[in-house]
Amino acid sequence: MKITTDRIKELREECGAGIMECRNALLEAEGDKEKALQILKQRSLVKAEKKRKRSTSQGLIEAYIHSGGRIGAMVEVNCETDFVARTDEFKELAHHLAMQVTAMTPQFISPEEVPEEADIEAEEACLLLQPYIKNPSMTVQNFIDETIAKVGENIKVGKFTRFELGEQ
Repeated sequence: MKITTDRIKELREECGAGIMECRNALLEAEGDKEKALQILKQRSLVKAEKKRKRSTSQGLIEAYIHSGGRIGAMVEVNCETDFVARTDEFKELAHHLAMQVTAMTPQFISPEEVPEEADIEAEEACLLLQPYIKNPSMTVQNFIDETIAKVGENIKVGKFTRFELGEQ
């Protein structure tokens, strides 16, 4: 089957995967773009899972202040190298995570942090389990996994804090 460069470029712009990955996924999906996207998503999840144990000692701190200046958040997002920390993809991820914390008021990063005696809904209280505000069909962890697949490094949320005027 012949896969055109335009078709590869179209898929690449939509998912951010490499040229050869897009070409191979389209070949495997016999030219079906939707199937190719699913194949690439599965592969990116596998890649992200393999990288989870890697050390994340670099990164950045991102702040987001909502319009009006009454509410905001700061998030520490870690990656493996300072090179990735300077990429647009990583900076965008950090910004969106700060927006997520501002909008959704999580209390913990992951379910492992929730005390056993706590009587709370983990999906609401844990940042990584929350529906992603820009695409509620995916979780924040899914969004991070997509970025891991794009940049090729492990990424973790180190910590966050949320501020609201008048709250103690």
